[in-house]
Amino acid sequence: MTASSADPHPRIRPLLLAMFLLILSVSLVKAASEYDPYKILGVSRSASQAEIKRAYKNLAREWHPDKNKDPKAEDMFIKVSKSYEVLSNEERRSNFDRYGQMDDNQPFGQSQHHGFRSFHNSFYFDESFFHFPRYPEYRDFADSKYMLQHAQFNSDVLPDSYKRPYLIQVTYESCFACFHIKPVWKEVVKELEPLGVGIGIVDLGYERRLASQLGAHRAPSIIGLVNGRVTFFHQAVVREHLRQFVEDLLPQKLVEKITDNNYMTFLENWHAENKPSLLLFDQVPVVPLLYKLTAFAFRDYVRFGYVDQGETYNSRLLRQFNINTYAPTMLLFKEDTVKPVDIIQARGMKRQIMDEFVSNNKFLQVPRLASQQIFDELCPVKQFHRRRKYCVLLITGEDSAFLPGNKAFLDFATVNKKDVLRFAYVYQRQQQPLCQALFQSQVVILERRSQAGKVLFRCVSGGWNGSNEDKYHLHEQLELLQKDPTYLSSDATLPELNNEMAPIFIIQWMNAAYDYILQIYDDLLYSNWSEMMPILSLIFSALFILFGTVIIQAFSEPGENEPRQSKSKTQTKPEEDASSRPSTSSRAPKKDFVEVTELTDVTYTSNLVRLRPGHLNVVLVLTNASKNALLRKFAKEVFSFSGTETLHFSFLNADKHVHWMPSLLRSARQPSHSDEEEESTDYTGHVLALNGHKKYFCLFRPVFTGDDPNDSSRGAGRATSIEVHHKLDKLGLWMERLMEGTLPRLHVPAWPVLGDAASNTSAES
Repeated sequence: MTASSADPHPRIRPLLLAMFLLILSVSLVKAASEYDPYKILGVSRSASQAEIKRAYKNLAREWHPDKNKDPKAEDMFIKVSKSYEVLSNEERRSNFDRYGQMDDNQPFGQSQHHGFRSFHNSFYFDESFFHFPRYPEYRDFADSKYMLQHAQFNSDVLPDSYKRPYLIQVTYESCFACFHIKPVWKEVVKELEPLGVGIGIVDLGYERRLASQLGAHRAPSIIGLVNGRVTFFHQAVVREHLRQFVEDLLPQKLVEKITDNNYMTFLENWHAENKPSLLLFDQVPVVPLLYKLTAFAFRDYVRFGYVDQGETYNSRLLRQFNINTYAPTMLLFKEDTVKPVDIIQARGMKRQIMDEFVSNNKFLQVPRLASQQIFDELCPVKQFHRRRKYCVLLITGEDSAFLPGNKAFLDFATVNKKDVLRFAYVYQRQQQPLCQALFQSQVVILERRSQAGKVLFRCVSGGWNGSNEDKYHLHEQLELLQKDPTYLSSDATLPELNNEMAPIFIIQWMNAAYDYILQIYDDLLYSNWSEMMPILSLIFSALFILFGTVIIQAFSEPGENEPRQSKSKTQTKPEEDASSRPSTSSRAPKKDFVEVTELTDVTYTSNLVRLRPGHLNVVLVLTNASKNALLRKFAKEVFSFSGTETLHFSFLNADKHVHWMPSLLRSARQPSHSDEEEESTDYTGHVLALNGHKKYFCLFRPVFTGDDPNDSSRGAGRATSIEVHHKLDKLGLWMERLMEGTLPRLHVPAWPVLGDAASNTSAES
């Protein structure tokens, strides 16, 4: 019985299995031979990379599913993209030439078009083998640090895109294609993030507002962001394409190719560009992406050049600077074009090393103050918790007659370089408002006190022609300054510097127009109508208004406009007459504008007696004759403090309220005040900081001008104008002491009333 139940043909099954495996291998070899990437692209096996790339672009444009409505277009586009992916990689190409395989262990076409296949938004995805659930209940923890939110994008990422490019993926939880490109995305992130490329992920389900701002309405989408401009990725999702996409986002002329013929011109251009020059020596023929990214981050400070060590026409350059050809080398030059100020050489150049190297050499030894940004970084505002920084400024000209003095100033700065000193120069013709504020002196030592332009400075007497005597005198002044910080006795408010490097308006307009044309072309090429609608609507609206105006003017009669023209002319005559009359307005200039309220019977209680705790009201005492000039000077002195929420500014007319000041001073019981001072009726130019809640005030007395009020030889108006011009000169320093809390406080039992009739009574608290 046991013998009858055994398999009657024990040798047939292994034979059938061997035949099945043979048939399967033959079919796989046949599939591999059918999908020849050379035949698909139409190139020979000896074709160069340029020929392969040219053929791929032509076929991709021909078989793009958005352009070609043939049902086979999608399959053909996938084959073309896959073929280019193989042949553009030398290792994969060699593997295919030897073994007929696309990957290391998978013949070409083995996994093509079996099962679900998805295509949209210019991506292709071969989704033959899915081993993940349809609705995943988890998210990769490694991606969580790249997730972007709308507020974070606008506050951090968008401004940072002017320093480095960003690669952003728009994804969705239940997106099959998103999971298919995930291995490629991780590989690209691992390669590009250490180079300095910003990475971001936007979840279309949770951040629809951000996705709408980016113009991404489908998942997956890959976006490049640089200089605030959004660019969509439209090619096959492979590592080489994404790397090239990031490189194409950067401006074209970031790095200049340097040879024996042009290196001296490059180094000597530091004066016109007002930037140091950096040279990178390496063996590769193309500029590395790491170097381009560094140049993009520091393009406003340093000029970058690249030298290919493998080229024979660079031999003289390599010998002159004694370059080691076995490791990348970076040389940084400033004013001296013969000897570099800093050198770095490393076999594995890292982004952190390069950033630190460039950051320490962002400015020349004596840079030109060509913009407010350079001034802010070179001469920072004094901070109470930091060491003082002094800026030694040379005011010079652009003519050749100033070159010896400028060279002597550079030599002096190189010898006397210290952490607390910054040396710079300005061209008088380019920065006239700044030079006028500094009394047109040739050498000035200054310290910035506020972002509003407040500075303390001292002019170095004797001028500057670069002689040894001038150098000794300047060195003596700097020694005195380090011993006594109060040596800077003058103060001024500097205007904002002109940006000498800003492009003219027509160039800015042309760049903006170029960006719009590129965006329109990109949207038309890939039929992105959701993004095109606002631009098309704007264009058609402008055309409608233009042609409508032309049609109306064409059909209107010539005589209809004449009465309107004569009527408009008669209406403008009173305005012209009014403008021709001399202005008596006391309004301060717009730049120095400060909201100042008059203390009257109506505003007195709210602005003083019932002032909120912790708030101060700074009150200027003036008269009718001095009102205009004093208010202008007052606004200028307190302008830098007007942003403080706890400060309020008012003025009191002493002609209307004669007894208020004497009553306030008597109630304060100042022992230093004599009877004559109390009986004095001239309080013009006094400033009081009143704390209504705690009932105390700080008093500023005007600067003595030397004018005799009893001198009848000069007119009253002239004497008043001279006094007002100088009365508030020291108010800015007094305000600084007020903010520091170092002023003496005078307490009163109660605030006097504002009425003239009851000068001795007090307001109830």
